[in-house]
Amino acid sequence: MQLDTVIFDMDGLLIDSEPLWNEAAAEVFGYYGKKLTPEDYATTTGLRTSEFVAWWLRDYKFDNTELEKAGSRILELVDEKIRRKGKTLPGVHHIINFFNERNFKIGIATSSPLSLVKTVTEILRLEPYLHAITSAEFLQYGKPHPHVYLNCAEQLNSSPLQCICFEDSVNGMIAVKAARMKCVVVPEHSTQKSDKWSLADLKLSSLQNFNELHFNLL
Repeated sequence: MQLDTVIFDMDGLLIDSEPLWNEAAAEVFGYYGKKLTPEDYATTTGLRTSEFVAWWLRDYKFDNTELEKAGSRILELVDEKIRRKGKTLPGVHHIINFFNERNFKIGIATSSPLSLVKTVTEILRLEPYLHAITSAEFLQYGKPHPHVYLNCAEQLNSSPLQCICFEDSVNGMIAVKAARMKCVVVPEHSTQKSDKWSLADLKLSSLQNFNELHFNLL
């Protein structure tokens, strides 16, 4: 089946927001006396905020109200930090132009809430190029479940077999492959050589490096 659809993750792929998520979580978790290492954060990259908060505060036996309060504060801080110092990652406009010139349908499938997606797409000036945006925020299952990717393909009126997806997290990669879509990963530099990316169809060091040869390999 011919590829005619491309779907992007957002955080850590299009915008350098993962460090900002970590900063926000550190501020909120610090209130409870919880401290995470960079390695801790890496294990939960790609999860929804509610899942991230529930996992790392599980030992505190908080009720849902307190967990929701912590999650909402993290989202407020992330939005504020992205507006103030969010940076476009290398190759974003190159990759968007590459697929736009080939008349691909273009979407975003993210674990972040739609309010944050709006902030990011405005900052990156991507809105004119996007045909669908889906969030796992209120889905029964988030990544690594494929639901958010399948929803995006459905909104784009595409078969999963027509889709190429770009991800930067292991949870996202698993979601893409479970959806039966082609997966290109752009891992954070320190994890580039890890064996955990073996499920991906292609691995790049930057979106800027994607070209016609890579496309033909898919």
